[in-house]
Amino acid sequence: MNWRRYFWPVIGLAAVAFSLWLLIHELRGISLDDVWAGLVAIPARGWVLAALSSTVAYAALAGYDHIALLHIGKKVSWLFVTLCSFTTYALSHNIGGSVFSGAVIRYRAYGTKGLTGQEVGVLVAICWFTFVLSSIFVGGLVLVCEPEIIDRFSGTPHHHLAMAAGVGMLTLVGAYIFGSWLHLRPLKLASFQLHYPALPIVARQLLIGPVELLAAAAIIFFALPAAGNPGYFVILGVFLVSFSVAQISH
Repeated sequence: MNWRRYFWPVIGLAAVAFSLWLLIHELRGISLDDVWAGLVAIPARGWVLAALSSTVAYAALAGYDHIALLHIGKKVSWLFVTLCSFTTYALSHNIGGSVFSGAVIRYRAYGTKGLTGQEVGVLVAICWFTFVLSSIFVGGLVLVCEPEIIDRFSGTPHHHLAMAAGVGMLTLVGAYIFGSWLHLRPLKLASFQLHYPALPIVARQLLIGPVELLAAAAIIFFALPAAGNPGYFVILGVFLVSFSVAQISH
Protein backbone atom coordinates (compact mmCIF):
# COMPACT_ATOMS: atom_id res chain seq x y z
CA MET A 1 0.00 0.00 0.00
CA ASN A 2 1.30 3.44 -0.94
CA TRP A 3 1.13 5.32 2.39
CA ARG A 4 2.07 8.63 0.74
CA ARG A 5 -1.29 8.65 -1.00
CA TYR A 6 -3.09 8.88 2.34
CA PHE A 7 -0.56 10.90 4.33
CA TRP A 8 -1.68 14.43 3.44
CA PRO A 9 -5.44 13.72 3.57
CA VAL A 10 -4.90 12.31 7.07
CA ILE A 11 -2.89 15.40 8.05
CA GLY A 12 -5.69 17.63 6.74
CA LEU A 13 -8.40 15.74 8.63
CA ALA A 14 -6.28 15.78 11.79
CA ALA A 15 -5.85 19.55 11.46
CA VAL A 16 -9.61 20.05 11.13
CA ALA A 17 -10.28 17.76 14.10
CA PHE A 18 -7.70 19.61 16.20
CA SER A 19 -9.27 22.96 15.27
CA LEU A 20 -12.71 21.70 16.31
CA TRP A 21 -11.28 20.45 19.62
CA LEU A 22 -9.72 23.85 20.31
CA LEU A 23 -12.98 25.60 19.42
CA ILE A 24 -15.00 23.38 21.75
CA HIS A 25 -12.42 23.88 24.50
CA GLU A 26 -12.60 27.67 24.14
CA LEU A 27 -16.41 27.74 24.10
CA ARG A 28 -16.94 25.60 27.21
CA GLY A 29 -17.21 28.54 29.61
CA ILE A 30 -19.37 30.71 27.36
CA SER A 31 -23.11 30.89 27.87
CA LEU A 32 -25.18 30.23 24.76
CA ASP A 33 -27.68 32.84 25.93
CA ASP A 34 -24.94 35.48 26.05
CA VAL A 35 -23.76 34.48 22.59
CA TRP A 36 -27.28 34.69 21.19
CA ALA A 37 -27.86 38.06 22.84
CA GLY A 38 -24.64 39.37 21.30
CA LEU A 39 -25.58 38.10 17.85
CA VAL A 40 -29.06 39.61 18.03
CA ALA A 41 -27.56 42.97 19.05
CA ILE A 42 -25.77 43.20 15.69
CA PRO A 43 -28.04 44.91 13.12
CA ALA A 44 -28.67 43.33 9.72
CA ARG A 45 -26.62 46.08 8.07
CA GLY A 46 -23.68 45.11 10.28
CA TRP A 47 -23.92 41.47 9.22
CA VAL A 48 -23.95 42.40 5.53
CA LEU A 49 -21.02 44.81 5.80
CA ALA A 50 -19.03 42.33 7.92
CA ALA A 51 -19.60 39.63 5.29
CA LEU A 52 -18.49 41.99 2.51
CA SER A 53 -15.40 42.95 4.51
CA SER A 54 -14.59 39.27 5.01
CA THR A 55 -14.83 38.68 1.25
CA VAL A 56 -12.50 41.61 0.55
CA ALA A 57 -10.03 40.41 3.21
CA TYR A 58 -9.78 36.89 1.79
CA ALA A 59 -9.52 38.23 -1.76
CA ALA A 60 -6.63 40.43 -0.64
CA LEU A 61 -4.98 37.45 1.08
CA ALA A 62 -5.03 35.66 -2.26
CA GLY A 63 -3.27 38.71 -3.61
CA TYR A 64 -0.33 37.94 -1.30
CA ASP A 65 0.29 34.71 -3.18
CA HIS A 66 -0.15 36.40 -6.55
CA ILE A 67 2.48 38.99 -5.59
CA ALA A 68 4.92 36.28 -4.51
CA LEU A 69 4.38 34.26 -7.68
CA LEU A 70 4.93 37.37 -9.77
CA HIS A 71 8.19 37.99 -7.89
CA ILE A 72 9.56 34.50 -8.54
CA GLY A 73 8.32 34.51 -12.14
CA LYS A 74 5.88 31.60 -11.95
CA LYS A 75 2.47 31.54 -13.59
CA VAL A 76 -0.36 29.72 -11.83
CA SER A 77 -4.06 30.10 -12.59
CA TRP A 78 -5.98 32.67 -10.54
CA LEU A 79 -8.55 30.10 -9.48
CA PHE A 80 -5.92 27.67 -8.16
CA VAL A 81 -4.05 30.43 -6.29
CA THR A 82 -7.26 31.80 -4.78
CA LEU A 83 -8.40 28.35 -3.57
CA CYS A 84 -4.93 27.54 -2.25
CA SER A 85 -4.69 30.87 -0.43
CA PHE A 86 -8.15 30.52 1.13
CA THR A 87 -7.39 26.99 2.33
CA THR A 88 -3.96 28.00 3.63
CA TYR A 89 -5.11 30.97 5.66
CA ALA A 90 -8.33 29.34 6.88
CA LEU A 91 -6.38 26.39 8.31
CA SER A 92 -3.20 28.17 9.47
CA HIS A 93 -5.09 30.91 11.32
CA ASN A 94 -7.01 28.27 13.25
CA ILE A 95 -4.19 25.77 13.78
CA GLY A 96 -1.61 28.41 14.74
CA GLY A 97 2.02 28.71 13.68
CA SER A 98 0.76 30.28 10.48
CA VAL A 99 4.18 30.63 8.82
CA PHE A 100 5.05 26.95 9.30
CA SER A 101 1.61 25.43 8.78
CA GLY A 102 0.99 27.70 5.79
CA ALA A 103 4.33 26.66 4.29
CA VAL A 104 3.42 22.98 4.55
CA ILE A 105 0.08 23.52 2.79
CA ARG A 106 1.63 25.71 0.09
CA TYR A 107 4.45 23.24 -0.52
CA ARG A 108 1.96 20.46 -1.10
CA ALA A 109 -0.27 22.61 -3.34
CA TYR A 110 2.29 24.49 -5.41
CA GLY A 111 4.46 21.40 -5.77
CA THR A 112 1.76 20.07 -8.10
CA LYS A 113 2.31 23.16 -10.27
CA GLY A 114 6.02 22.60 -10.67
CA LEU A 115 7.41 24.88 -7.95
CA THR A 116 10.52 23.65 -6.17
CA GLY A 117 10.95 23.64 -2.41
CA GLN A 118 13.18 26.73 -2.60
CA GLU A 119 10.64 28.59 -4.72
CA VAL A 120 7.89 27.78 -2.23
CA GLY A 121 10.20 29.02 0.53
CA VAL A 122 10.63 32.34 -1.29
CA LEU A 123 6.87 32.52 -1.82
CA VAL A 124 6.19 32.02 1.90
CA ALA A 125 8.85 34.59 2.80
CA ILE A 126 7.35 37.20 0.44
CA CYS A 127 3.82 36.59 1.77
CA TRP A 128 5.04 36.93 5.37
CA PHE A 129 7.07 40.03 4.61
CA THR A 130 4.15 41.62 2.72
CA PHE A 131 2.08 41.24 5.88
CA VAL A 132 4.83 42.73 8.08
CA LEU A 133 5.44 45.60 5.64
CA SER A 134 1.72 46.36 5.43
CA SER A 135 1.36 46.28 9.21
CA ILE A 136 4.21 48.77 9.60
CA PHE A 137 2.79 50.99 6.86
CA VAL A 138 -0.79 51.05 8.14
CA GLY A 139 0.36 51.26 11.76
CA GLY A 140 2.54 54.25 10.93
CA LEU A 141 -0.36 56.01 9.20
CA VAL A 142 -2.65 55.36 12.16
CA LEU A 143 -0.12 56.74 14.65
CA VAL A 144 0.51 59.85 12.57
CA CYS A 145 -3.17 60.55 11.85
CA GLU A 146 -4.60 59.43 15.23
CA PRO A 147 -1.76 59.69 17.79
CA GLU A 148 -4.22 59.70 20.70
CA ILE A 149 -4.90 56.02 20.02
CA ILE A 150 -1.78 55.24 22.06
CA ASP A 151 -3.70 56.41 25.15
CA ARG A 152 -5.69 53.16 24.94
CA PHE A 153 -2.56 51.19 25.74
CA SER A 154 -0.61 53.50 28.05
CA GLY A 155 -3.42 55.22 29.97
CA THR A 156 -1.56 58.54 29.68
CA PRO A 157 -1.14 60.83 26.66
CA HIS A 158 2.03 60.33 24.63
CA HIS A 159 0.92 61.97 21.41
CA HIS A 160 4.33 63.29 20.36
CA LEU A 161 5.91 59.90 21.02
CA ALA A 162 3.17 58.20 19.03
CA MET A 163 3.66 60.55 16.09
CA ALA A 164 7.44 60.04 16.23
CA ALA A 165 6.94 56.28 16.21
CA GLY A 166 4.55 56.60 13.26
CA VAL A 167 7.03 58.71 11.30
CA GLY A 168 9.76 56.17 12.10
CA MET A 169 7.60 53.30 10.80
CA LEU A 170 6.81 55.17 7.60
CA THR A 171 10.53 55.93 7.21
CA LEU A 172 11.24 52.19 7.32
CA VAL A 173 8.72 51.65 4.54
CA GLY A 174 10.35 54.46 2.56
CA ALA A 175 13.77 52.85 3.05
CA TYR A 176 12.40 49.55 1.71
CA ILE A 177 11.04 51.31 -1.38
CA PHE A 178 14.38 53.09 -1.84
CA GLY A 179 16.24 49.79 -1.52
CA SER A 180 14.04 48.26 -4.19
CA TRP A 181 14.72 51.23 -6.46
CA LEU A 182 18.48 50.81 -5.94
CA HIS A 183 18.32 47.08 -6.74
CA LEU A 184 20.33 46.12 -3.65
CA ARG A 185 22.01 42.74 -3.41
CA PRO A 186 19.82 39.77 -2.43
CA LEU A 187 19.78 38.31 1.07
CA LYS A 188 21.72 35.02 1.01
CA LEU A 189 21.30 32.17 3.48
CA ALA A 190 23.40 29.26 2.23
CA SER A 191 21.86 28.38 -1.14
CA PHE A 192 18.67 30.34 -0.38
CA GLN A 193 18.43 33.82 -1.92
CA LEU A 194 15.78 36.48 -1.37
CA HIS A 195 15.92 39.32 -3.87
CA TYR A 196 14.46 42.79 -3.43
CA PRO A 197 11.13 42.90 -5.28
CA ALA A 198 10.88 45.24 -8.26
CA LEU A 199 9.10 48.56 -7.72
CA PRO A 200 5.84 47.43 -9.42
CA ILE A 201 5.69 44.49 -7.00
CA VAL A 202 6.43 46.78 -4.03
CA ALA A 203 3.53 48.97 -5.17
CA ARG A 204 1.26 45.91 -5.15
CA GLN A 205 2.49 45.00 -1.65
CA LEU A 206 1.62 48.48 -0.37
CA LEU A 207 -1.83 48.30 -1.95
CA ILE A 208 -3.05 44.75 -1.38
CA GLY A 209 -1.56 44.30 2.10
CA PRO A 210 -3.19 47.41 3.63
CA VAL A 211 -6.51 46.55 1.96
CA GLU A 212 -6.44 43.16 3.71
CA LEU A 213 -5.70 44.72 7.10
CA LEU A 214 -8.33 47.44 6.72
CA ALA A 215 -10.95 44.89 5.66
CA ALA A 216 -10.07 42.51 8.50
CA ALA A 217 -10.45 45.30 11.06
CA ALA A 218 -13.73 46.30 9.38
CA ILE A 219 -15.12 42.82 10.06
CA ILE A 220 -14.72 43.41 13.80
CA PHE A 221 -16.03 46.98 13.56
CA PHE A 222 -19.23 46.02 11.76
CA ALA A 223 -19.78 42.92 13.91
CA LEU A 224 -19.75 44.92 17.15
CA PRO A 225 -23.03 46.31 18.50
CA ALA A 226 -23.44 50.08 18.25
CA ALA A 227 -23.42 50.43 22.04
CA GLY A 228 -19.87 50.60 23.31
CA ASN A 229 -18.29 50.49 19.85
CA PRO A 230 -15.01 52.46 20.23
CA GLY A 231 -14.81 53.42 16.55
CA TYR A 232 -13.00 52.09 13.52
CA PHE A 233 -9.57 53.64 14.09
CA VAL A 234 -9.39 52.34 17.66
CA ILE A 235 -10.36 48.86 16.51
CA LEU A 236 -7.85 49.07 13.66
CA GLY A 237 -5.07 50.06 16.06
CA VAL A 238 -5.85 47.32 18.57
CA PHE A 239 -6.20 44.79 15.74
CA LEU A 240 -2.84 45.73 14.25
CA VAL A 241 -1.05 45.38 17.58
CA SER A 242 -2.67 42.12 18.68
CA PHE A 243 -2.72 40.37 15.29
CA SER A 244 0.78 41.46 14.31
CA VAL A 245 2.24 40.22 17.61
CA ALA A 246 0.41 36.90 17.21
CA GLN A 247 1.59 36.42 13.61
CA ILE A 248 5.20 37.46 14.15
CA SER A 249 5.53 35.42 17.36
CA HIS A 250 4.45 32.31 15.44
